[in-house]
Order: sequence, then C-alpha cells, then structure tokens
Amino acid sequence: MSSLNSRPAEVLRASDLRVPGDKSITHRALILGALAEGESLIRDRLKSDDCEATLAALRACGVGFEDGADGLRIQGVGPGVGPGVGPGVGPGVNSGGLQAPSGELDFGNSGTAMRLMCGVLAGQSLDATLIGDASLSRRPMRRVVKPLREMGADISAVGDDDTPPLVVRKAARRLTAADYSMRVASAQVQSCLLLAGLHAEGETCVRTAESARVSMRDHMLRMLKRFGADLTLETNSAEDERGEDGFPEGDYVMNGVRLRPGALHGVEFRVPGDFSSAIFFIVAATLVPGSELVLKDVGVNPTRTAALDILKSMGADISVRNPRRRDLEPTADIHVRAASLRGVDIPRESVANAIDDFPALFVAAACAEGVTRLRDADELRRKESDRIATMAEGLRACGVDVSVDGGGADIRGAGAPPSGGRVDGAGDHRVCMAFLVAGAASKQGVTVDNCEHIATSFPGFTALANAVGMQISPA
Repeated sequence: MSSLNSRPAEVLRASDLRVPGDKSITHRALILGALAEGESLIRDRLKSDDCEATLAALRACGVGFEDGADGLRIQGVGPGVGPGVGPGVGPGVNSGGLQAPSGELDFGNSGTAMRLMCGVLAGQSLDATLIGDASLSRRPMRRVVKPLREMGADISAVGDDDTPPLVVRKAARRLTAADYSMRVASAQVQSCLLLAGLHAEGETCVRTAESARVSMRDHMLRMLKRFGADLTLETNSAEDERGEDGFPEGDYVMNGVRLRPGALHGVEFRVPGDFSSAIFFIVAATLVPGSELVLKDVGVNPTRTAALDILKSMGADISVRNPRRRDLEPTADIHVRAASLRGVDIPRESVANAIDDFPALFVAAACAEGVTRLRDADELRRKESDRIATMAEGLRACGVDVSVDGGGADIRGAGAPPSGGRVDGAGDHRVCMAFLVAGAASKQGVTVDNCEHIATSFPGFTALANAVGMQISPA
C-alpha cells in the first residue's frame, strides 16, 4: 500500500489511547538484553520493521529469543571480551559474546540499528557485513565508524562517506577505551561508543564539545544503569538536583559520561509508549476542532519532549498527568484538546531534543496564525529523507507558504486549515504520517504517495488513527 488518502476529520476522541512502544528504547533493550548475562524479559516492545531488524541481527549472532504473552524473553550471551583476554583465551578466540553470523546482517531502513550494532560488533571476535536498503545505503556512517577505528576496530565501508555496506572484521586485539569529544551532539554516536566500551580495555569517556552541549537523549544511559553498568554522568546539574538513580529530575545538558567495562545482568523491563509516535495524535487533536484525546503511558523523558513546549508556546492545550518513573524512564499520560495556534520562533536549544518531531510540528505551524521560524536544524536534511525540503514541498502542494533557509524554514500559516492536495511522502515514515495528519485537519484532504515505510516506526498507525476519528484509506 504505497499511497494513502486522508480525508478531513470531523472530531477526534479517545480516553485511553495507547501508542506502540518507544523505538529508540526497544532497539537498546534488545541489544543490552543480548549482551547481558542471564535472561531478560522485555515487555511492550515495538514490533516495527526497524526494531525487528535489530532482533534478527542479534538472532543471527547466536542470541536466543522467545516471544510470549508476557513479553520477549532474551537469553543473554554476555558482552564478550574480545581476543586475547581472560584465562586460557588466545588470539582470535571469543570469551563469551556473540557468534559470527552465517550471512549478511540486513538492517533495512534503520540507521539507528546499524549504528548501534557497529558498536556492539566492533570489539567482538567475529566478522560481519552490515547492509541496508537503498535509503540506508546512502546515509553516512562516518560519525560512528571514525571513532570506532580510533578505538582499534577494523571497519571498512564502500562509500566515500563510510556509507553501507559496512564490513566489521575480527579485531586483532581488545579495543582501547575511547576518550572522545563529540563536535555534534548525537545520542546514536554516544550509544555506539558506550556499547563498544563495554568490551574495551579501560574507562570509556564520551564528552560533548562545549559548543555542542544541548539536551540530548539519554535512553542508553538510563538503560545501561538499569542493566547494572558502572556508569557516571557529568551534567550541568548539581548532585543534589538528581534523583536516587543519579539522573536529574528535569531537563539537563549532558557534558559527558564515563563507562567502566563490566558484566551486565538480565532484567525485566517495560518499554513506554513512543513520544515520537504520540506527537502525531497530539498535533491532530490540537488541529481538528472539538477534539480531545488522552494518551496513556507515554514516555516523557525530558530529553525527548521539547515538542510539547514548542506546541504550548504556540497556544496548544496540553497537560501531562500522572507522572511516574518506570524502569528509570519518566512516563505519564498526555491530555490534549483542540486549540488555535500562533506562529513562533522555535528556540535553537530545542532543536536537537525535538528532531524527530519536526514533520508533525511543520503541520502544526502550517495551521497556525503567523510565521513559525526554524533554524539550525541541519540534521533534518540527513534523515530518511531531506525532511526540510520534503515537508516544504508537500506543504506548498497543500497551499501553504513555506520558504527554506539552509538548515531551517519559515512556515507562514494563515490560521486556518490548509486546502489539501497530493504530496510525496518520499518513503519517509514520519513525513508520511505528518501529511496524513495534515489531511485530517485540511479542507479537502491529502493524498500521500510512497507510504510503504510507515511500519518502520509505527505498525498499525492507520488503524489506530481511524479508531480515534481520522479517515485514512488506500488511494
């Protein structure tokens, strides 16, 4: 089903809406469960194409999985310590850890899965080839490959910018712990290097250059703690501003993190609802008059929810209720009612935190009164599509005035629904869902082409959207 039509919605209502599990957390839960000693039980994981690619790669490397009514049980194999380490372990022999896969590891459209697994595989005593689909094969991997090489990993790529396929070869020696400063804040780079650090010699430190220090996703840090890793945070918050788990209670800036190698242990872990999936319903309920939705058990990690602050500054009627912390991850219910919006200048410091949510925010801005300005969002140009260009072109096709300015855009909303039209989703799951939301809020509806990849992050999106009042059907 490559084209979908979204007709104008009358009203959206639900008092117990549940979105699928968080994609970023699911990837990491699968990987850490595989590297832990003993059994882990992962509940409410996201069963999307992207996350299933991670599961398939780990299974191909000898990890046992059993899916049951209570969740996914993972038989951890231990992190492995690389060649030449441990009593009776000679060069080229792996002490525990993953097994060499018999074929290529195919990550489909998932850049997250490939980047994280580079860190996992870099220090293992095995050879592996990592491939992806046409879109992933164009996406640069240099920002993880380069520091891994500096740690001693043997990784080669076919493209000039270290684009896939990637070949990871058996290391001649144990990895050397990194002391690495990121010039661009990236949770994927940080996660990759920490995963490599689990089987490196010495303490791995991943810092954020002072010029790049912004609020950055910390799911891997929380989950490493949950699985028993010896990890220390360096943040802009004082020690007395942190909870018992060592993490600040609110938003904070990550200066660096230190990890000392050691065994992980299996845990029981429940994945919260994905905020970056919930955002589509939050925007839809805001834009369709008379709507009211309550989204239950959504992850509200402060490094992920800048989009809520942006929408509230635009005039959205959103409240976060019943906050709690589950398995170290902040979780809550989100109540949203329809409201009129106004254009705003999006704070530069909010961009990294809301990076996955901008397709939906572009649609909100298109319906607002006045200009919404986005700057310093160059990372959007390196996603599954160039999301600035793709969203601008699609909004223009729907009658919205948009101009692009390098790594940003000016969206001139008329304070009224867009007219509608036909747009190209460019095979980008978040772009496609954003334009389906635009169709619900439009005057005439929106037809979205190239929607085949929605299931990479949100399987069942169409059915859930229709259940709350949207009208999406094959075009």
